[in-house]
Amino acid sequence: MKCADVVVLGAGIVGAACAAELARQGLTVEIIDASGIGCGTSGAGMGHLVVMDDSPAEFALSQWSVALWRELESEFGPQQGYRQCGTLWVAADDAEMQVAQARLEKLRAGGVICDLLDEQQLRACEPSLRPGLPGALRVPGDGVVYPPAVAAWLLAAQRPWASCLRTRFGQAVVALKKNGVQLADGTLVHAGAIVLANGMGAMEFVPGLPLAPKKGHLVITDRYPEMIRHQVLELGYLKSAHQSSGASVAFNVQARPTGQLLIGSSRQFGEHDPALDPEILGRMLRRAAEFLPALPALHAIRAWTGFRAASSDGLPLIGPAHTQADAPWLAVGHEGLGVTTSLATAKLIAAQLLDLESAIPIAPYLPARFLNLQSAYG
Repeated sequence: MKCADVVVLGAGIVGAACAAELARQGLTVEIIDASGIGCGTSGAGMGHLVVMDDSPAEFALSQWSVALWRELESEFGPQQGYRQCGTLWVAADDAEMQVAQARLEKLRAGGVICDLLDEQQLRACEPSLRPGLPGALRVPGDGVVYPPAVAAWLLAAQRPWASCLRTRFGQAVVALKKNGVQLADGTLVHAGAIVLANGMGAMEFVPGLPLAPKKGHLVITDRYPEMIRHQVLELGYLKSAHQSSGASVAFNVQARPTGQLLIGSSRQFGEHDPALDPEILGRMLRRAAEFLPALPALHAIRAWTGFRAASSDGLPLIGPAHTQADAPWLAVGHEGLGVTTSLATAKLIAAQLLDLESAIPIAPYLPARFLNLQSAYG
């Protein structure tokens, strides 16, 4: 039997952030993942760091977390791929320019620096976009990061909290126990608390979690330096991201620090097959080409899929899974904002476990808002 104050399941960006924050607070933490660091959803995503405002709670969590990412900028090396490139929310027509204006006012009211670009300013800012687009909302404080590398950095031996951290990879957790977790080989890893940060995998241990997978496709190109300077999304992405059924695509392109272009995005409900879907992939790329006319001539070097764990109300579950004193803790259900909100999620978990003050209210993210969660301890 091995002991830790906390066991964290899942070594993606959310799990790594939780483990690092708890260790930074002085707790001994063991992080467990059958595959390794950043091998699941974190390794399949775009790495957006973007303030979103679909609800006050989403805005609070994402704004705080983006600010936490900016605080780390001076500590990152090139491997982490951090770049404060800003986001352009591009309007396809005059109606979407009105949406852009409304979002501008909303974000500014919340303290986010942003501005509105007209057609000429947008053209000067991103000349590769098709002519005639009426403008865009620009949020310069947003950025991008390479999630698997950041997760590894958070858990690395040279981090100040490393003495409080242990990692265990290559073994699956098969059961939660009241005094820890049981591994596939029968080993019991004892812990005072268990944090489930393993996305859809948490449903194996907590019946009734209101999570569903959203399958997404991504494509990465060869190197085309300076073709795109920002992460650029159509304003229609907001509607696509919040659909609760069917399949949708939206223009979403990101300039990686390597000079490559990362192209998305798609969302499919009810899909569990990780294979590429040619019809969805084609729709996604055709949509992207409507905004980026040079796209069909670019050389794509890889395409892949991933699965986002989405909650039924669009907000993550951060806190105890149920009301029993020995409940496992949840840090799941972030959908497409897991990377963005990972650092703030970690601080909310630490605040609850250690009875610390939180920078934002915790209540909107508590799993207690769903009343049908059950214990899954053996």
